[in-house]
Amino acid sequence: MLTNELDFNLPERLIAQRPLTPRDGSRLLAYDRQSGRIAHRRLAELPGLLGPGDLLVFNDSRVIKARVFAVKPTGGRVELLLLKRRQARIWEALVKPSARLKPGMVVTAGGSGYPFVLQDRLGEGRWLIANASQAATADVLEQVGETPLPPYIKEKLTDPERYQTVYAARPGSTAAPTAGLHFTSKLINDIKAAGAAMAPVTLHIGLDTFRPVGEANLARHQMHREYYRVPPETYEQALVAKNRGGRVIAVGTTSARVLETVFGPEPAALEGETGLFITPGFKFRSVDGLLTNFHLPRSTLLAMVMAFAGVDQTRRLYREAVAREYRFFSFGDAMLAL
Repeated sequence: MLTNELDFNLPERLIAQRPLTPRDGSRLLAYDRQSGRIAHRRLAELPGLLGPGDLLVFNDSRVIKARVFAVKPTGGRVELLLLKRRQARIWEALVKPSARLKPGMVVTAGGSGYPFVLQDRLGEGRWLIANASQAATADVLEQVGETPLPPYIKEKLTDPERYQTVYAARPGSTAAPTAGLHFTSKLINDIKAAGAAMAPVTLHIGLDTFRPVGEANLARHQMHREYYRVPPETYEQALVAKNRGGRVIAVGTTSARVLETVFGPEPAALEGETGLFITPGFKFRSVDGLLTNFHLPRSTLLAMVMAFAGVDQTRRLYREAVAREYRFFSFGDAMLAL
């Protein structure tokens, strides 16, 4: 598949700049893959689309304050975006601007208190950096870090918790699993009252959320590996749901990647790193439904939606969403494909 096949026209006014209140007030485009029918609903109506025995699997990763502004010895400013912990005090980070930086250089955040050492250049603006302060990295980020927002969101977020899911529990992501931003405690209770169940997995979201596909041929794009974990209880619940005729519905593309990693043709361990890249032609083995936001052109996330819903069908759904002025991207509306 060519990457330009992931293009579509999107008016800038449809890029959501702020989250809705209440969270479950967002619109929901519901698509039945078997009949091809489209329905226009609200997230609060999701329980009515579920049945007894269905299992919704959500990503409980929590966004960390991963964006840090620091100063070089020359006084120039640099931005560190911590992407993935490699060791206790060593992280993979996106550093901007990166061209004139050298291994061994020390940049300092928060005045003079928090030095980071640039260790190794990894390419594409990525570095291995070491926290050289006496404080734990989590404490440093809490003191001087900011919650990273995608570059297409221009407005300042007054409440950083609105870029967290209500069930976020395991710190480690540099971007939110945005399909989960629509959930409220009431919606979760209503889902359970409808006879469906919910179960967590963890995938710490890293660089690929920020990185567009640069290759002309999608098959040449290399996914960066991300940490995942599936609790044994979630694994068992998914098996039971499949065996009893229920549907396993992934809340977001990250949950889908975890499930298809663990239940793939070569089953993986319940904890590890995944570089799974799901593109059209992929055979889904565990996911029966996908709840997801509307994604960027030329993104790996849109490629996964096309793999699940069909290429031409996804184009049709996105045209419908644009025509009806659905809100797009992280703070936007959602789509459910069953």
